Amino acid sequence: MKATGIVRRIDELGRVVIPKEIRRTQRIRRGDPLEIFTTGEGEVIFKKYSPVGELSGVTTQYVDALSKSFALTAFVCDRDRILTASGAGRRDLIDRSVSQPLERLMDGRKPYASEGEAEKTLLPCEGAQRVLLCVSPIIAAGDVTGAVGLLTEDKSAQPDAAQQKAIAVAAAFLAKQMEE
Repeated sequence: MKATGIVRRIDELGRVVIPKEIRRTQRIRRGDPLEIFTTGEGEVIFKKYSPVGELSGVTTQYVDALSKSFALTAFVCDRDRILTASGAGRRDLIDRSVSQPLERLMDGRKPYASEGEAEKTLLPCEGAQRVLLCVSPIIAAGDVTGAVGLLTEDKSAQPDAAQQKAIAVAAAFLAKQMEE
Protein backbone atom coordinates (compact mmCIF):
# COMPACT_ATOMS: atom_id res chain seq x y z
CA MET A 1 0.00 0.00 0.00
CA LYS A 2 1.40 3.39 -0.98
CA ALA A 3 1.32 6.02 1.75
CA THR A 4 -0.25 9.34 0.84
CA GLY A 5 1.11 12.40 2.57
CA ILE A 6 -0.05 15.98 2.83
CA VAL A 7 1.72 18.61 4.91
CA ARG A 8 -0.51 20.37 7.45
CA ARG A 9 0.25 22.83 10.22
CA ILE A 10 -1.05 22.57 13.77
CA ASP A 11 -2.94 25.63 15.01
CA GLU A 12 -2.48 27.26 18.45
CA LEU A 13 -5.09 24.91 19.97
CA GLY A 14 -3.30 21.78 18.69
CA ARG A 15 -5.80 21.03 15.93
CA VAL A 16 -4.91 19.41 12.62
CA VAL A 17 -7.27 19.60 9.66
CA ILE A 18 -7.72 16.33 7.78
CA PRO A 19 -8.39 17.22 4.12
CA LYS A 20 -11.86 16.57 2.74
CA GLU A 21 -10.54 14.20 0.06
CA ILE A 22 -8.93 11.95 2.69
CA ARG A 23 -12.05 12.11 4.91
CA ARG A 24 -14.22 11.11 1.94
CA THR A 25 -12.04 8.22 0.73
CA GLN A 26 -11.57 6.88 4.27
CA ARG A 27 -15.26 7.48 5.14
CA ILE A 28 -14.41 9.63 8.16
CA ARG A 29 -17.49 11.58 9.23
CA ARG A 30 -17.85 14.48 11.61
CA GLY A 31 -17.77 13.13 15.17
CA ASP A 32 -16.13 9.79 14.28
CA PRO A 33 -13.68 8.59 16.95
CA LEU A 34 -10.03 8.38 15.90
CA GLU A 35 -7.16 6.68 17.74
CA ILE A 36 -3.85 8.53 17.75
CA PHE A 37 -0.62 6.51 17.81
CA THR A 38 3.00 7.65 17.87
CA THR A 39 6.04 5.73 16.71
CA GLY A 40 9.68 5.90 17.71
CA GLU A 41 10.52 7.58 14.39
CA GLY A 42 8.40 10.64 15.20
CA GLU A 43 5.33 9.53 13.25
CA VAL A 44 1.83 10.37 14.41
CA ILE A 45 -0.78 7.93 13.07
CA PHE A 46 -4.56 8.46 13.04
CA LYS A 47 -6.66 5.30 12.92
CA LYS A 48 -10.44 5.00 12.79
CA TYR A 49 -11.71 3.56 16.06
CA SER A 50 -14.62 1.12 16.21
CA PRO A 51 -16.09 0.72 19.70
CA VAL A 52 -18.16 -2.24 18.46
CA GLY A 53 -14.98 -3.89 17.18
CA GLU A 54 -13.61 -3.92 20.73
CA LEU A 55 -16.40 -6.34 21.71
CA SER A 56 -15.59 -8.97 19.07
CA GLY A 57 -15.79 -11.91 21.51
CA VAL A 58 -19.18 -10.86 22.85
CA THR A 59 -20.62 -9.96 19.43
CA THR A 60 -19.55 -13.29 17.93
CA GLN A 61 -21.25 -15.24 20.71
CA TYR A 62 -24.37 -13.09 20.54
CA VAL A 63 -24.86 -13.45 16.78
CA ASP A 64 -24.29 -17.20 17.07
CA ALA A 65 -27.08 -17.39 19.66
CA LEU A 66 -29.40 -15.24 17.53
CA SER A 67 -28.70 -17.26 14.41
CA LYS A 68 -29.34 -20.59 16.12
CA SER A 69 -32.47 -19.32 17.89
CA PHE A 70 -34.19 -18.11 14.72
CA ALA A 71 -32.48 -20.29 12.06
CA LEU A 72 -31.54 -17.10 10.18
CA THR A 73 -28.32 -15.26 9.41
CA ALA A 74 -27.49 -12.68 12.10
CA PHE A 75 -24.86 -9.92 11.94
CA VAL A 76 -23.30 -7.05 13.87
CA CYS A 77 -21.76 -4.09 12.07
CA ASP A 78 -20.14 -0.81 12.97
CA ARG A 79 -20.75 2.34 10.94
CA ASP A 80 -18.46 1.16 8.13
CA ARG A 81 -18.35 -2.62 7.81
CA ILE A 82 -19.92 -5.88 8.93
CA LEU A 83 -17.79 -7.12 11.82
CA THR A 84 -19.28 -10.52 12.56
CA ALA A 85 -22.00 -12.76 11.17
CA SER A 86 -23.38 -16.21 11.87
CA GLY A 87 -25.55 -18.54 9.83
CA ALA A 88 -25.78 -19.32 6.13
CA GLY A 89 -23.67 -17.05 3.94
CA ARG A 90 -21.69 -15.49 6.79
CA ARG A 91 -18.41 -15.67 4.86
CA ASP A 92 -19.91 -13.45 2.16
CA LEU A 93 -20.74 -10.76 4.73
CA ILE A 94 -17.80 -10.44 7.12
CA ASP A 95 -15.53 -7.42 6.48
CA ARG A 96 -17.74 -6.07 3.67
CA SER A 97 -18.69 -2.39 3.67
CA VAL A 98 -22.24 -1.68 4.81
CA SER A 99 -24.69 -0.59 2.13
CA GLN A 100 -25.95 2.99 1.90
CA PRO A 101 -29.51 1.93 2.88
CA LEU A 102 -28.14 0.27 6.04
CA GLU A 103 -26.06 3.37 6.73
CA ARG A 104 -29.21 5.52 6.44
CA LEU A 105 -31.09 3.16 8.78
CA MET A 106 -28.37 3.62 11.39
CA ASP A 107 -28.41 7.40 10.91
CA GLY A 108 -32.20 7.33 11.43
CA ARG A 109 -31.63 5.82 14.91
CA LYS A 110 -34.82 3.75 14.69
CA PRO A 111 -35.34 -0.01 14.37
CA TYR A 112 -36.24 -1.36 10.92
CA ALA A 113 -38.57 -4.24 10.09
CA SER A 114 -39.18 -5.52 6.57
CA GLU A 115 -42.69 -4.92 5.29
CA GLY A 116 -42.64 -8.09 3.21
CA GLU A 117 -42.66 -6.30 -0.15
CA ALA A 118 -40.02 -7.76 -2.47
CA GLU A 119 -39.44 -4.46 -4.30
CA LYS A 120 -38.65 -2.64 -1.03
CA THR A 121 -36.01 -5.06 0.26
CA LEU A 122 -32.72 -3.70 1.57
CA LEU A 123 -29.30 -5.35 1.38
CA PRO A 124 -26.77 -5.28 4.25
CA CYS A 125 -23.89 -4.85 1.77
CA GLU A 126 -23.50 -4.65 -1.99
CA GLY A 127 -23.98 -7.99 -3.74
CA ALA A 128 -25.41 -9.79 -0.70
CA GLN A 129 -27.65 -12.81 -1.33
CA ARG A 130 -29.80 -12.21 1.76
CA VAL A 131 -31.96 -9.18 2.57
CA LEU A 132 -32.54 -7.32 5.83
CA LEU A 133 -35.39 -8.78 7.87
CA CYS A 134 -34.99 -6.54 10.90
CA VAL A 135 -32.26 -4.22 12.18
CA SER A 136 -31.76 -2.25 15.38
CA PRO A 137 -29.10 0.46 15.75
CA ILE A 138 -26.59 0.25 18.60
CA ILE A 139 -26.74 3.60 20.40
CA ALA A 140 -24.05 4.04 23.07
CA ALA A 141 -23.66 7.29 25.00
CA GLY A 142 -26.00 9.02 22.54
CA ASP A 143 -24.01 8.05 19.43
CA VAL A 144 -24.89 5.42 16.82
CA THR A 145 -21.96 3.02 16.82
CA GLY A 146 -23.38 0.21 14.69
CA ALA A 147 -26.31 -2.15 14.25
CA VAL A 148 -27.53 -5.69 14.90
CA GLY A 149 -29.72 -7.45 12.36
CA LEU A 150 -31.27 -10.60 10.97
CA LEU A 151 -31.15 -11.56 7.28
CA THR A 152 -33.37 -13.82 5.20
CA GLU A 153 -33.41 -15.26 1.69
CA ASP A 154 -37.20 -14.79 1.46
CA LYS A 155 -37.72 -11.27 0.09
CA SER A 156 -41.39 -11.29 1.11
CA ALA A 157 -40.75 -12.33 4.73
CA GLN A 158 -41.81 -10.17 7.66
CA PRO A 159 -40.21 -10.44 11.11
CA ASP A 160 -42.32 -11.56 14.04
CA ALA A 161 -42.41 -9.71 17.36
CA ALA A 162 -39.92 -12.10 18.99
CA GLN A 163 -37.32 -11.48 16.28
CA GLN A 164 -37.71 -7.71 16.50
CA LYS A 165 -37.49 -7.77 20.30
CA ALA A 166 -34.42 -10.05 20.27
CA ILE A 167 -32.60 -7.67 17.92
CA ALA A 168 -33.56 -4.65 20.06
CA VAL A 169 -32.33 -6.43 23.21
CA ALA A 170 -29.05 -7.35 21.47
CA ALA A 171 -28.49 -3.72 20.42
CA ALA A 172 -29.26 -2.45 23.94
CA PHE A 173 -26.97 -5.08 25.50
CA LEU A 174 -24.04 -4.22 23.21
CA ALA A 175 -24.58 -0.49 23.83
CA LYS A 176 -24.43 -1.13 27.59
CA GLN A 177 -21.22 -3.14 27.16
CA MET A 178 -19.61 -0.22 25.31
CA GLU A 179 -20.63 2.31 27.95
CA GLU A 180 -18.93 0.34 30.74
